[in-house]
Amino acid sequence: MSIFLATAPIVPARFAFNTPHPSHSPPRRAMRIRSIVTILLALLPPHIGAQTRGITPQDYLSFELVSDPRISPDGARAVYVVSRVDRAQNRRISSVWIASTDGSAAARVLIDEAWAPSAPRWLPDGSGVAFISARASTDTSGAARKPGTSRPQLWILSLSGGAPRKVTSIMNGVSNCVPSPVGNRAACLSRAGPSDKKPVGAQSDVRHYSHLSYKFNDTGWYDDRRSHIWVVDLAGGSAHQITDGDDWNDTDPQWSPDGSRLAFVSDRTGHEYDGGRNTDVWTINADGGALTKVSAAEGPDNSPRWSPDGKSIAYVTAAAEEAPPQILIAPLSGGVTTVPYPALDLIPTDIQWSGDGRSLYFDTGVKGEFQLFRIEIADHRLTQLTAGSRAVRSPSIAANGRMVYLVNDFTHMDDVYSSAIDSLHERKISNHNAALWSTLSLAPVQRFAYKGADGWPVDGFLVKPLNWQPGRTYPLVFSIHGGPAGQYGVDWFHEFQVYAAHGWGVLFTNPRGSTGYGRAFQRGIENEWGGKDYIDVMNGLDAAIAANSWIDTTKLGVTGGSYGGYMTNWIVGHTNRFKAAVTLRSISNFISDDGTRDGAYGHAGDFGGDIFQKYDLYWERSPLKYVQNVTTPILVLHSDNDYRVPIEQGEQWFRALKHYNKTAEIVFFPRENHNLTRTGEPRHLVESLDWQLYWFDKYLEGKTGLVPPDWR
Repeated sequence: MSIFLATAPIVPARFAFNTPHPSHSPPRRAMRIRSIVTILLALLPPHIGAQTRGITPQDYLSFELVSDPRISPDGARAVYVVSRVDRAQNRRISSVWIASTDGSAAARVLIDEAWAPSAPRWLPDGSGVAFISARASTDTSGAARKPGTSRPQLWILSLSGGAPRKVTSIMNGVSNCVPSPVGNRAACLSRAGPSDKKPVGAQSDVRHYSHLSYKFNDTGWYDDRRSHIWVVDLAGGSAHQITDGDDWNDTDPQWSPDGSRLAFVSDRTGHEYDGGRNTDVWTINADGGALTKVSAAEGPDNSPRWSPDGKSIAYVTAAAEEAPPQILIAPLSGGVTTVPYPALDLIPTDIQWSGDGRSLYFDTGVKGEFQLFRIEIADHRLTQLTAGSRAVRSPSIAANGRMVYLVNDFTHMDDVYSSAIDSLHERKISNHNAALWSTLSLAPVQRFAYKGADGWPVDGFLVKPLNWQPGRTYPLVFSIHGGPAGQYGVDWFHEFQVYAAHGWGVLFTNPRGSTGYGRAFQRGIENEWGGKDYIDVMNGLDAAIAANSWIDTTKLGVTGGSYGGYMTNWIVGHTNRFKAAVTLRSISNFISDDGTRDGAYGHAGDFGGDIFQKYDLYWERSPLKYVQNVTTPILVLHSDNDYRVPIEQGEQWFRALKHYNKTAEIVFFPRENHNLTRTGEPRHLVESLDWQLYWFDKYLEGKTGLVPPDWR
């Protein structure tokens, strides 16, 4: 890129910019030079020949977010969801698009934003698409629905033409609808409970619980309604509830190939809301009746998928809480359960069968990437099907072996790709965000390896500031990922590009506790929060500095969310190397976190017991214990409705800092939960980035006269 830009000035200014007098023809030499320049510019990527800029937080408001690709039964077409921000209403609004998998027809809108559609699913004969929408059937205004105006219901759009047809009118709405492969039915989830039968005027607004679990980060406070399966007639819309129970939820309905039965996941022990984790795979006749338990392992069993011949079900299990997950195949007729790949040390998601029933496919995170794998059942052979410095997710595979999936990397957001199952003849079949990308310059990521605690190999990733120049020094922002069961890598990260565009380097690593490196590495954090993981993190900083003289060691910033926020708090209590810090949705005190978070006593696996057994260890590993040591100015960002890491965690940290006269400020985000920076209100998401820039500008760069950000 820089080579072509560097050659541009060789074109004389008079030839490049002067307009010839209309009565004279330009010199032939000038015409030749112009022709050469025109050809060179035509060969460049669109943003090279145009004026470009670095990305900003506000660019999020222009993103088109692509998700949920689904291939047609014949493999010829794919549907997927595109979401964008409606700035006036400060919310995301969706549409469903359709594209040819061979690229013969450009992607186009199939179901427009007036329907705010989600979860498109092909009818088995490919004649239409079922989807979820909360639009009222009498609404003919064409205006997009407002949140909460009606319950989401199942609709069908025929590809032969006409308007979508409403199918269900279930009182509490539907989700996770799956059309049957045979016949004219669909299985949907809906919620039902005792309060549905109470007169509206008789309902109190008090909350009464007898179970341990009564709130969840994404959904808030639980009511008495539970998720169960309904079978819907697609022609007439009649619906029949086939599972029930007030002490458990039934999820992930999956049809048998002949359409006679449904597999699903449920914890029928009655302890789901009292800390239970023993979900099982069950089957039931599509007309209702007795249940058959398919899974046999203790612990959570999930993701049931029927074999093409309908004789067995593959599912994912973890026999113990911290055991590596395995894929099992259970025969419906009884007998020995098959383990197709006993040595699997990855976390499989999106498992699917091949059309011939000989293989299983799944995607998973591996060493900073996300790739698609195949297990051949007969010989227990594992093959990685996709490759490259990118993230490949959400595969959808047709019976003929054609597949579609999402792909992103560090400088591109998700788009839909199509290929044969062996990943040959890969084709990009959507091209969203192209217009915006043509105006932007984005920074690439460099991968490096270093040694963590005990000599363990750890991956690091470094981004140079946009328009980096040799001989200069630049600030560096060190970001630590959440989880800790998660990973950084070659994915798209808007905030990292914002930092780079702001003139800062960005460092991020995968210390022990990260996924994608095997279970031993992931569980290497056990009893080590703030211990060897801290060494892993700081060794990465030292390695990056040693190899990159452009990093200004007097201008180091640190940030992170959730576990990354915990580690940010821990770091500033154990070193004064950082000049500024921003901590998001962070843990500060394990003692008060346990028992108030949505997972109740959720750290027993990390510390070898709960707070009643390991109280001293919980306090020893709490950043709050070390608050007096902090010298780094720190900004605390927290959400009002964060039930994963309750708001009191941010408050305790901030108030303790102020109690000891530390430089600290706190920002609360109303209506938001733990997922603010992923699914929060668009304006709040942008404001979160603005606050980070403000704090690092003020204390990392030492800029004076700054005013706090405000949405305008």
